[in-house]
Amino acid sequence: MNKFIGTGVAIITPFKEDFNVDVEGLKNLVKVQIENGIEYIVVLGTTGESSTLSGAEKELVKTTIIEANNGKLPLVLGIGGNNTAALVEEFKNTNLAGFDAILSVSPYYNKPTQEGIYQHYKALAAVSSKPIILYNVPGRTASNILPETVKRLATDFPIIIGVKEAAGDIVQAMKLISLVPKDFLVISGDDMVTLPIVLAGGHGVISVIGQGFPKEFSEMVRLGLQGKVKEAYKLHYKIAPSIDLIFAEGNPGGIKSLLNAKNACGPVVRLPLVKVSEKLKQEIKSFVDQF
Repeated sequence: MNKFIGTGVAIITPFKEDFNVDVEGLKNLVKVQIENGIEYIVVLGTTGESSTLSGAEKELVKTTIIEANNGKLPLVLGIGGNNTAALVEEFKNTNLAGFDAILSVSPYYNKPTQEGIYQHYKALAAVSSKPIILYNVPGRTASNILPETVKRLATDFPIIIGVKEAAGDIVQAMKLISLVPKDFLVISGDDMVTLPIVLAGGHGVISVIGQGFPKEFSEMVRLGLQGKVKEAYKLHYKIAPSIDLIFAEGNPGGIKSLLNAKNACGPVVRLPLVKVSEKLKQEIKSFVDQF
């Protein structure tokens, strides 16, 4: 589990202007993450636009990242859904060679009760060959995994090793940290409150902005884990305006615009997402130029 202490990056899927996967751009992005000190990479999450990728494209993305990473960093694969039976089959049949853990989002749209959420993850834990990190993001799923439910899952199923907590509620995050076993990973899923969560006893972040400023953001998290509060907050306040900017018109349009301003990849996203407005594009470019 120590593999996942620090900064993980929820990596984008770069697209060319014709909307095909930009393989070379993805390879380069992985290389930049490795060279700038992040601890692990999360593949095919929401930020990776997994919901708009075909099965063949998902395999291409996985293969490209595994090859580009070449064993240097731990890799986490996003596998989630709101049909538990279908997801159980996906867990059984997905080739997980090259991956160290699975990040699985709480069922969206269905709005299950806490007992339904528990039973969903119980079914996944029974068939998973890799450690599972829960993903709580009520803003997208329309249901919240309460700290008591996380504690129950953490206690009952050793294969569930952590939670990406993205409720945007620092009080809930602190309650979560106080309830779960000490070796259970509480990972921020919200870039803006990453440092407060780390200082409260959390273990790091799965970040969006981290891939835009991997050196600075991962250093901020390390300083926070070391209890170097002033140094960590200095970096936080340097990076913070960019977090507001990249989420102003949704994710991953914002981070792709920022990466485009750094000449790392193109800004293309797939429908129903669209590129950020010209105004926001210029604001992001201005921030990058001054950073």
